[in-house]
Amino acid sequence: MAPSHGAASRRGRTQTTPEAALTENWLGRTDQTLAFYRPVRDEFEPGKPFWNTETADAACGGNLWANTFLDTFRYLDQLGRLAKQEVRVVAHNTLVASDYGLLNDRTLEPKPNYWAALLWRRLMGSTVLEAGVPIEEGRHVYAHCLRGAPGGVAVLAINNSRTRPSAIEIPNAAEGYTLTAPQPDSASVRLNGQELRLGPQDEFPDLRGSRVQAGPVELAPASITFLAVPEAGNPSCR
Repeated sequence: MAPSHGAASRRGRTQTTPEAALTENWLGRTDQTLAFYRPVRDEFEPGKPFWNTETADAACGGNLWANTFLDTFRYLDQLGRLAKQEVRVVAHNTLVASDYGLLNDRTLEPKPNYWAALLWRRLMGSTVLEAGVPIEEGRHVYAHCLRGAPGGVAVLAINNSRTRPSAIEIPNAAEGYTLTAPQPDSASVRLNGQELRLGPQDEFPDLRGSRVQAGPVELAPASITFLAVPEAGNPSCR
């Protein structure tokens, strides 16, 4: 699969705006791009898995809001969508360069997407499960086996509504990791209410979850929640 961007940035022919960054139309462009490449794969390399070799919010260096929490919704939703559709590898465009880099190219401070990628890597295993929740505004839910915990399940629940809370149901207690920001276009991100930033010697903060009881889990507007359920006992995750 070739590079995948939902639009060109302001350096080229801009095709989107910050106001559209949480909409179903924008987030769904990932599916549209993959649908374009699927018949090409089927004709020339039938049965082969997809690799997405380059992706970011927009081509030509990204847009200004790629530096902010606003783009984290696109980034994690894209990983969830592609994992369900035979995409084995997703390569972010760059670590340190331009607006869409994961680190600030002047200070090397992690941007919101860096912390999102780190939580995905620590929690979401390579076995993809069916979450059983259809995609709709306010509830984009993805489930994988929990990395490093036989039988465990990890859930990614994205509320892309800017104004309305939503909820999902979990049958077992979990550790919750909720990402929020003062405003969606903030350049900083909070984990369970605490701002994520490096320490004085560039040491990592403690990415510790909070206890979540079984039952309904509320998803605040414009929030992203990972749920680690080590005692799920899922037979696909042994």
